[in-house]
Amino acid sequence: MSDHANAEDVTLGRIETEVAMLLRLGEATRRASGTAEHRVLDRAAYVILRHLAGAGPQNVSALATKLNLDGSTVTRQVSAMQRDGLIARTPDPADGRGTVISPTPAGLQRMAAVRAARTRLYGDILAAWSPDDRESLADLLHRLNEALESRNRRR
Repeated sequence: MSDHANAEDVTLGRIETEVAMLLRLGEATRRASGTAEHRVLDRAAYVILRHLAGAGPQNVSALATKLNLDGSTVTRQVSAMQRDGLIARTPDPADGRGTVISPTPAGLQRMAAVRAARTRLYGDILAAWSPDDRESLADLLHRLNEALESRNRRR
């Protein structure tokens, strides 16, 4: 194996480890936070509400595709969210036989509370970082998420 290939393997191994730690520590940090805002929504509900708030009403199939989840999983999550008053189902204007999902005002309010709490948390965690470093991190995380999403779409 060439030195270049070995160095690349080492770098990719570091990336794998750092991503694994990011996921574990991110969840542990959220759970350990003393503020109630972090716990007003579970992770799945937060992601669904964030997507719907940005993209607008969607049917379960489109939502499942966007989130790279099985339709039955999204259906269960949406049903629980509907019971909790976080989303509403309305007839699909494009196909009256189906329904579209949209956030309720209560769902948007809870999502905004979680988002604000997370923003404050990351503001505290990254307070010692320069604005340029924070911007670079945001850009690189966005690129990583785009690459992951692109790979998942090809499957």
